[in-house]
Amino acid sequence: MKKLTVVQTLPALNAGGVERGTLEIGRALVAAGHRSIVISNGGRLVRQLEEEGSEHITLPVHKKSLASLLQVAAFRKIIADIKPDILHARSRVPAWIAFLAWRKLPQATRPHFVTTVHGLYSVNSYSAIMTKGERVIAVSNTVQDYILKNYPHCSADKIQVIYRGVSAEEFPYNYQPNNDWLTKWHNDYPQLQGKTVLTLAGRITRLKGHDTFIDLIETLINKNHQVHGLIVGGAEAKKQAYLEEIQQLIASKGLSQHITLTGHRSDIKEVFSQSDIIYSLSSQAETFGRTVLEALYLGKSVLGWNHGGVGEILSHCYPQGSITLNDHNALLVHTEQLLQKPQPPQVITQFRLQTMCEQTLALYQLMTN
Repeated sequence: MKKLTVVQTLPALNAGGVERGTLEIGRALVAAGHRSIVISNGGRLVRQLEEEGSEHITLPVHKKSLASLLQVAAFRKIIADIKPDILHARSRVPAWIAFLAWRKLPQATRPHFVTTVHGLYSVNSYSAIMTKGERVIAVSNTVQDYILKNYPHCSADKIQVIYRGVSAEEFPYNYQPNNDWLTKWHNDYPQLQGKTVLTLAGRITRLKGHDTFIDLIETLINKNHQVHGLIVGGAEAKKQAYLEEIQQLIASKGLSQHITLTGHRSDIKEVFSQSDIIYSLSSQAETFGRTVLEALYLGKSVLGWNHGGVGEILSHCYPQGSITLNDHNALLVHTEQLLQKPQPPQVITQFRLQTMCEQTLALYQLMTN
């Protein structure tokens, strides 16, 4: 096996699925004896990245501005000095900088260029950069279909679907938190005692289906079900008005005693462990749906709209949790069925983190042979 030098680039290393995937591949590269380098504007995950054996180079490749093109020369010099085997771009601004730097390098010595399409971006020439890789990784069949539909210049044979994955060690089946965590949880949220906990997790944005979830809780309460709704997720500064809208909706329906907003939680595994049913109700298709997979790995029932990556995960792992998009009656019926007779998933063996890492590293090797 050839020892590789791989450069990944993304805007910053703070939080999110792209960031997590970058760290996961960095860790896998180091474990396999390769050299792993990340170029970004930095962030709180840099320390973890470096502790796990990768190198980090700070460059302002994050701003959605024409001024970012001023970084092309510096980026090209870094690549020329490092001489990596693979240059892997994971987001649009860094991908433009990387591509413009890469294409001016001598063809005989420049690295192979890989892109990963993580999102269903707006369709335009700016987003098209994510299809310019010599190989293009799609994180689900949903993403592959999006590329083929909207970017016909990107031939199917250069796209490879590599699903993101979850570690069974990190999200073990039937996981239970330690007593200290449980004591604090019960003290912080005494209103959950004796209730069946229904949880909607995700950032506070209009597309995540909070209104649908609130309506569902209202109906269940009116039918005398002993349930409590948890809305887990933080609101960025620009989403504060929407957060207030949600709070007002809950109050107007008289549900303040039946729905709790926890804000941002970094302990989602523990929160899910104390939940009975997890929901995914985004009106816009998710590219993958990691929280759904994490919940299933923990052995939790999940109900979600059957579109996008969430639909793909449910069809493979928990088909009884797949609900026709916007069929609110079916959502209620399935919820009541689970309340009457819980039906946890079996141990999940698909969509493993190890598989994602193995497939990505195999692609790198294939390109350099």
